[in-house]
Amino acid sequence: MVFPANTDMNPDLNYLQPYPFEKLRDLKAGISPPADKSPIALSVGEPKHSPPGFVLEEMIAHLHSLENYPITKGTLSLRTACVEWLTRRFGIQSEHLDPEQHVLPVNGTREALFAFAQAVIDRTKDALVIMPNPFYQIYEGAAFLAGAEPWFLNTTTETNFLPDFDNVPDDVWNRCQLVYLCSPGNPTGAVVDESSLRKLIQLADEHDFVIASDECYSEIYFDENNPPAGLLEVAEKMGRYDFNRCVIFHSLSKRSNLPGLRSGFVAGDANILAKFLHYRTYHGCAMPPPIQTASIKAWGDEQHVIENRRLYREKFDAVLNILSPVMKVQKPQASFYLWPVTPDINGKNDQDFARELFAQQNVTVVPGSFLSREAQGINPGHNRVRMALVAPIDECIDAAQRIRCYVESLN
Repeated sequence: MVFPANTDMNPDLNYLQPYPFEKLRDLKAGISPPADKSPIALSVGEPKHSPPGFVLEEMIAHLHSLENYPITKGTLSLRTACVEWLTRRFGIQSEHLDPEQHVLPVNGTREALFAFAQAVIDRTKDALVIMPNPFYQIYEGAAFLAGAEPWFLNTTTETNFLPDFDNVPDDVWNRCQLVYLCSPGNPTGAVVDESSLRKLIQLADEHDFVIASDECYSEIYFDENNPPAGLLEVAEKMGRYDFNRCVIFHSLSKRSNLPGLRSGFVAGDANILAKFLHYRTYHGCAMPPPIQTASIKAWGDEQHVIENRRLYREKFDAVLNILSPVMKVQKPQASFYLWPVTPDINGKNDQDFARELFAQQNVTVVPGSFLSREAQGINPGHNRVRMALVAPIDECIDAAQRIRCYVESLN
């Protein structure tokens, strides 16, 4: 006799919406774009610049270390490299960052951002997780599967695409256990300034929540003399040398064009990280030894990162020169995304724009409404699209010319 499988599963899975790229695939279904136009994808934020060869060589040279089990905490050498980078990049004093207590390696920020909520949320309480809107969908999924409710904080032109913490009601703060912050923002590229970070830290003290600052785009900015501020940097300036309630997330994916390496780290409050390490020991997510040695090399070099920023500056200048005359679009403060307004012609919305652009020009962008949720009566991604300028410059210029051609055809 064959017994039916038990189909009872975690009911919180039912809260998960399709990922934006699943929606995009459905949006494009059945469309055959022009065969004479090569496909150009500005949809996925996957860097296409060449990764640093010396990092790859380091990984190959240490493939023999695959014969050993890695420890979840990572090697002291890797944790020290992460601390040294933090002290150089954000000016944090080395005596305030202990590689044994304040840093953990992770397999990319996506994995860590999701796991973090599972470790810090007390699901026995009526928990809220505050996140920017639009947002990285991992934040929402992490909240639901941790037994919490997401609360969306709209970032719009009226707020300069930044979270306005003064617009959060007290009853929301009182239920809040975790705030996801993304600076520079995805998809807006907006950078949270020092005063706003100070305010958020003070709110965390007042209402007893944890701040998870996703800073994976922090190394893609345009003014070499004005890098984005970091949460731990501001905490130290406030005299919070224990980084209480503050945890940051960094990655080599964007900084070093190594998305396939799946290498990053979290840093901050030692007490929180001790609990997170305990969780991760059961999670089974130790970083392979060759990746650890390669990561040490990447965190120790800045020249390839400076060159990376130069390439993005060139692309933004070229693409904006083409698109600005026909679209409402502005250069972001940082990151590699454009967040233009779609033309309001004949009632077309952002999904119409993305679908028709693909059908006519074989260029793929993401509708802004796929990256945000209806909150406080609006969807802040409505009638915008996200364009990731990750492809080589010639391809980005070609894509911009095709987009302009499509926009001009609407008129």
